[in-house]
Amino acid sequence: MTYDLFIGDRLFSSWSMRGWLMLEKFGLPYRTHMIGLYAGTMAADMEPLAPARLVPALRLPDGTVVGESLAMAETLAECHPEAGLWPADAPARATARWLCAEMVAGFTALRGQCPMQLKYLWEGFEPSPETLADLQRIEALWAHARNISGAASGPLFGTYSLADVFYTPVAARIIGYDLPVSETSRAYCMDLLSDISVRQWRAMGMTVAYEPFPYPQNLPAQSWPIGGQSKASAVNAGPSVNSACPYSGEPVRDYLKLDGKVWGFCNPFCRDKTVADPAAWPKFAAMTAGVNDS
Repeated sequence: MTYDLFIGDRLFSSWSMRGWLMLEKFGLPYRTHMIGLYAGTMAADMEPLAPARLVPALRLPDGTVVGESLAMAETLAECHPEAGLWPADAPARATARWLCAEMVAGFTALRGQCPMQLKYLWEGFEPSPETLADLQRIEALWAHARNISGAASGPLFGTYSLADVFYTPVAARIIGYDLPVSETSRAYCMDLLSDISVRQWRAMGMTVAYEPFPYPQNLPAQSWPIGGQSKASAVNAGPSVNSACPYSGEPVRDYLKLDGKVWGFCNPFCRDKTVADPAAWPKFAAMTAGVNDS
């Protein structure tokens, strides 16, 4: 029972991130298919999914196509009640649905002025009054969620839920544009973005080079604040310490260098996602630790 998830470019497609997290974070089986948002092939790529016209889109195992993130979320929660996509507590569950619905329908100023990008932390960005009003509303909703759940920190409802999924791209906007929020809200944003799955999503996005950058800002920028500056770099040849890719188990063909050692991978994507954030990949970390500790 495997789902087919159709997504856009990981560094920029906030809605695609939501679709992916609702499968990845709750352990639901899926295959990912890329849609060419910036390659000019989106209409043709989406044609087999008609009348769906935007990403993400989900194809169920029986062939049914579901568009729109909230519809996807409700469908998956219905199909997998044991997965706990919504909070178990009824008042918390109702509140979580409210927060997700408002996310889908609202915050147009924030979304318009601050397109999601996962590469830089912009310095000196000045939000509009309308964006500031959106931020105030978001913080009010988060505070209400915590009043309902009693969770002072971490996921809004104590355990990770679809509410956290839907607000992860909001967190990326707040951190990426260094927007003014309370310390409690900033800590929640950093918690969401530090999640290993989110780090992996960003690392996979970093395998694609964009020229020009889709959402430039005429501002100084710092590196993305989660994961630190990678010390890994791609190299042209081995030999490598390992003979099999840590992800696929296939023979190595592409290489990176980290801490004076060369490691091999089955293809450039496996190598480049690891170069972007080596600590985001437990299989790679386990492989290197096993060698370093021997």
